[in-house]
Parts: sequence; C-alpha cells; structure tokens
Amino acid sequence: MKKFAVFSGFLGSGKTSTMMALTKYYTAAHGKAAMISNDLGGKGLADHRLAKLQGCNAAEITDECICFCHDVLRNQLELFYADGVELVVSDIPGFGVGALEHVYHGMEHDYPAAFEFAPFTVLTEPGTVQILSSGREDDMASILQAQLQEADLIVLNKCDLLSKDEKNRELRMLGDMFPHAEVIGISARTGDRLEELSRKLTEGKASMHHPDIDYEDKDLQHAMGMLSEYYIQYHAQVCCDDFDGTAYLEALAAEIQQSIRAGGYEIPHLKLLAWSPEGNYGKVDLQGADRAIEISHRFSQPCVDLAVTLNTTAACPPEELDAMILSAIESVSTKYRLELLIFKKECIGLGEEE
Repeated sequence: MKKFAVFSGFLGSGKTSTMMALTKYYTAAHGKAAMISNDLGGKGLADHRLAKLQGCNAAEITDECICFCHDVLRNQLELFYADGVELVVSDIPGFGVGALEHVYHGMEHDYPAAFEFAPFTVLTEPGTVQILSSGREDDMASILQAQLQEADLIVLNKCDLLSKDEKNRELRMLGDMFPHAEVIGISARTGDRLEELSRKLTEGKASMHHPDIDYEDKDLQHAMGMLSEYYIQYHAQVCCDDFDGTAYLEALAAEIQQSIRAGGYEIPHLKLLAWSPEGNYGKVDLQGADRAIEISHRFSQPCVDLAVTLNTTAACPPEELDAMILSAIESVSTKYRLELLIFKKECIGLGEEE
C-alpha cells in the first residue's frame, strides 16, 4: 500500500499534532507511517523539529508549497515507500485553499496511478467551528468555507475539550453544512478515535471531486491577500542558571499578541518552539489575537543555550508583522537578559505577485 493523504484545515486546528499522533499510533498498531511538514520558509520548520524531537518518522519540504513542486513531493514519497512506509500524511502552508486541485489532481496528472490518494482531509476544531455557527461573513469565514468544500473527510479535532452533547452538536452541524463529506471527531492530544481516522485514510479513497468554488472570487482573493507568513530562527545565550525557557516563550507570545491586537489585526496561529543542545524543549502556541496562549510542552529543566524557531501566519501586512515580531523578540529577550544571534528571517506577503 502506498497511501498518501493531505491534511488541510484552518490554522490552529491541530494538523501537526494530528499528523504526529497518527504517525506514531499507526506505526505502533499497524505498520510504518510517516509525515511531511511543508511550508514556504527555509529548512528548520518548527513543526519538523518538533516531530523529530517526539521521535516521529518525518521529513520537511520547504521554500515552496507542495501544490507547485510535484517532483520534490514525489521523490520524498518514494523515499518513504521504499523504506516500507504504508501511509504518508502531509500538511500544506497557510490555509491551503486549492490544495485539492493542485496536489491531488496535479499529482494524478503528472504521475498517474503512482500513488493511492486517501480521502482529502480537512481538520477543524471547536474554536473555528464557532466561526461557522456564528454566521460571520468576514475574511476568515470565507477561507474556512472554501476549505471545507474541498473535503472528502472533515475531522473535528480537540473533542476532549467538548462535552458529549457539544461534540455531537458540532459534528451534526458540520455534517449538515457539508453533506458531501464524512465527518468524524477525534482528539490528537488524548489519542481518542485515532484508530477510526487510520481506517478512514487507509481504507477510503479520495473522491477526486471538483468542488464548486470560485477561486478567483474577489472576497476569497482579498482574504488570502491579507495574509503574511513569517519565519525566524535565532540562538539565545542565557545569562543565568535559573532561566525559565517556558516563561520566556509565553512572554514572547503575549508581547506579539498584544501588538497584533493593538494594530487591529488577526493571528490565527503562531508557533514558538525552543530547544537546548541536550534535547530539552518547550513549545507555545497562540491561536488568535483574543484567545488564551497555550503551553503545549514545558521545559523540564533550566537551560543555558537555546535555539528558537518562530513560525506564524497573520492577517497583517508583512512590513508591520516583521516590525512587531522583531520588536517583541528584542524587548522580551532584553528583559530576560539574553544575547541573540539571528540565523534566518523571512517575511512573505501572500498577496504579493512574486
């Protein structure tokens, strides 16, 4: 079996967490599985580093979306399959609208019958389902609607945060709104229903449908054009033995959140990952300008040298986003008396023609 699945979905829906949990679960219960982290930035993505730190069979494809580098994607898939991998899952940059057409149909056109396409999967979570139920008609809502229209399989993640009644209500709502897709609920954090997700991906097939989406729609184009991707990697030298890496990451996320909120912008997902040479690491997530900061993993002990990677997508002009994040890093790092060396920084406006 050479099964390949794309995980699309709203930022913060838990695509990376689900890929990691699924990869480890399937490998332990059935056979080899692997994951691909894909983004527009250079090598060293936070998601890929986190997957490696957690022992996942993982690779990264950087500098371009897999929508437009089919040869690179094919080569990576073949490497996995040659090593006995049966199931490969990959995410896509940003919001991924159009990935069904560009990845599934594009790969089938370029390499007919080379791979088995699993149901095209779109992840969501309780916070973003609220956007649908509220009847909002803004940029974020239009992107979410377009994503879910592409789905063969809609996965409601983070069901551990819901009561049984809340979970059933949200599943019913998703099913009623998108009757073309199958809907299931899971929790990547607790592992609930990963067996069901495994079966859906390995036993099911992509419909290869062509959803009725006007990808040139002005509202959708405006929504996508408002987005910026940001990546920075830097090294921090710590001045003291009692440095709390988790508190530093949380303070940095809070400073960025405050700046985004003051500017009237939105930041659907920010990922902050830091690790020491010994492999000790911490991760903090921010999933909206008005949502609580989430500490995904705490440092288990103080550290002296720290490598930090920040990845985010924000509805904010790239120049302003760059200034906000650099100012926050400088301000918070000064407070914690850190000496910094920036290795790489990229800020990409998705509305730019290049």
